[in-house]
Amino acid sequence: MAILKHLSSKSSDYGKALEYLMFQHNERTQKPLLDAKGNRMLRDEYYLNGLNCDPFSFDKECEQLNARFHKNQKYNEVKSHHYILSFDPKDKENAGLTGKKAQALGLEFASRFFPGHQALVCTHMDGHNGSGNIHVHIVINSVRKLDVEPQDFMERACDSRAGYKHHQTRSYLTAMQTGIMEISKREGLHQVDLLNPAPIKITEREYWKNRREQEKLDELNARIVADGMKPRTTTYQTQKQFLRNAISDIASYARSSEEFQSRLKEKYKITVKLSRGRYSYLHPDREKYITGRKLGSNFEKDYLFALFAENAKADRRKPEITSVFSIEKIADIAERRTSSVLPEYNPSYDYPSDPVAILFIRSDLRLVVDLQTNIKAQQSAAYAQKVKLSNLKEMAKTVCYIQEHGYDTRGNLADALDGITGKLANARKTLRQTENRIKELNEQIHYVGQYQSLKALHAQFVKSRNKKQFREAHRPDLELYDAGMKYIKNHFDGKVPSLKSLKAERDQLLQMKDAQYGTYHYFQDYQKELRTVSSNVDAILGKDRSQKQDRQKEQDIS
Repeated sequence: MAILKHLSSKSSDYGKALEYLMFQHNERTQKPLLDAKGNRMLRDEYYLNGLNCDPFSFDKECEQLNARFHKNQKYNEVKSHHYILSFDPKDKENAGLTGKKAQALGLEFASRFFPGHQALVCTHMDGHNGSGNIHVHIVINSVRKLDVEPQDFMERACDSRAGYKHHQTRSYLTAMQTGIMEISKREGLHQVDLLNPAPIKITEREYWKNRREQEKLDELNARIVADGMKPRTTTYQTQKQFLRNAISDIASYARSSEEFQSRLKEKYKITVKLSRGRYSYLHPDREKYITGRKLGSNFEKDYLFALFAENAKADRRKPEITSVFSIEKIADIAERRTSSVLPEYNPSYDYPSDPVAILFIRSDLRLVVDLQTNIKAQQSAAYAQKVKLSNLKEMAKTVCYIQEHGYDTRGNLADALDGITGKLANARKTLRQTENRIKELNEQIHYVGQYQSLKALHAQFVKSRNKKQFREAHRPDLELYDAGMKYIKNHFDGKVPSLKSLKAERDQLLQMKDAQYGTYHYFQDYQKELRTVSSNVDAILGKDRSQKQDRQKEQDIS
């Protein structure tokens, strides 16, 4: 695929552009590479031509033209523009693209879109980072040398006259992108639609940052491996890439915007904001939101809403699970999972396959708005009408919900809410017990490990002839040994436990914690939904009654 990249330069040294095109440079520092004798090295293969100038006197001719028209004399003026046409590496084999052919296409492109400008057109065969893709550099002086016929992409009359500067606009860029696509189609080259936003947008700045940090991480991991340890992570990712990965994960199964936002917050601590029809995301380590547009079109509202609709449609095609299990069955399963007694560890046990994790599917129900207490609705009749329509939709959804779930009376709904609230309390209690035990085990592992690692040093201390001098030389380590020994005497009656068994128990509890954490959030979401349903039912009935009154009257809501 041919893509277009644009750079502008305020440097008055036009000779640097020619040097870069002809000689080998370091990709990161952009400094020329030198041979053993300190001389610059020519590129292995390149093709160079000049438009409206001699390529080897490009710098002098540009300076003379600038002086003639009294342009580009200030420091902050853009002196030159650098465009890069990059072709797909597959084009060499599949489409027979060669350096000479690419150079001809580059000259055609430059003549069409930069008429009257002094330009260098150079084709390189060595792609960035060894990718091997053929690419064409086009460097133009920002001041036009010759008068030319006005073109459709030129918005101002002076854009075709000599002595005036290159003026890039949105329509100009669109015309260039369209031109690239036409050339690629004509020559049978690989090409993507450049006129639509990229599904995944990675800027040059992000690319280079990721590459620098990855190299630093690789160097650090090499030292860690050399010391006989295992690196914690081997791949670096920017904050934007973290957002892309997290959003893609949640969006793959989310069925609504509400579920999408809650799951991102719960699993990745990412806050989502939908404002003016656009999604923005807050990384947990940032204070400023990143818009979906900066991440790519796959992370914007239109694409994600379409994906949510597909996910919801796929879920509706699945067999109903809630009809198989009653509320009592759910409670029984949940009670076993939230039991304070930890089951025997079984490596083959698959926690996500537990039925309770798939029985409840969170809907997109929202609370019915009380117009009597909504100040904005009282101030604006249009907003009040909008809220009324929204309330009608939520009431209809609520009626469908209670019919589908078989809640015949308000009391049955209240009982279900009470039952889920009790299960949530048990899940929270069990989770806290597990977390406290893990914290206790970590403390035990710390002191036992501290004791065992310094046991040999203490033995040397016992055997030393001058104990006072030995203690002074190793006071911090001996104090740590004494602290570990004291802890073992107080908590294990002086018997040193097996460090391996402590770690095994901790690993078992960590797996148990993950399952219990999922159970806790399951009941938390369930409770929130039943509260929403209960509140909407009260709004439909036009009453604000307690659950005790509901049970006494047994009002039919079916």
